[in-house]
Amino acid sequence: MTNSMRLMVVCFVLASSTLATAADTKVGFVNRERILREAAPAKRAQVKLEKEFANRQTELNKMEKQGRDLETTLQKEAVTLPEAERVAKERQLAQLTRDFQRMQREFREDLSLRQSEELASLQERANKVINEIAEKEKFDLILHEATYASPRIDITDKVIKALADK
Repeated sequence: MTNSMRLMVVCFVLASSTLATAADTKVGFVNRERILREAAPAKRAQVKLEKEFANRQTELNKMEKQGRDLETTLQKEAVTLPEAERVAKERQLAQLTRDFQRMQREFREDLSLRQSEELASLQERANKVINEIAEKEKFDLILHEATYASPRIDITDKVIKALADK
């Protein structure tokens, strides 16, 4: 046997063993975006956050309306108001605008922080469920990012259902 023939035989044997191993490999795919959007715990977290921040949102809405009303009044009565009263209302509007912007910024920061906390909790729970499914069904690999994943290997529905059961 020549060296090139030996090399071909070795390549063939390696390729055959790789294909056999690949055929035995069980792969799954999980769409994390769907889990975060459709899973019962994700929906509960969204409702919880809406309730938690409802009062602050209402307060911001009232403050915004108050600012719009004051601005409209100033525009309508700017010509007829005495100078001192007009300046006082302009200062009041400027202060209200600053307070509104500060409260709105704090609201967004607090909401973002709480959303991140809830997301982390949900991801932790989802990872546990995915690991349980992987062990139970003998998966070798479960991916959560892919350019393409066949519906045949997509286990997202199983994960969503398992999260709903817990």
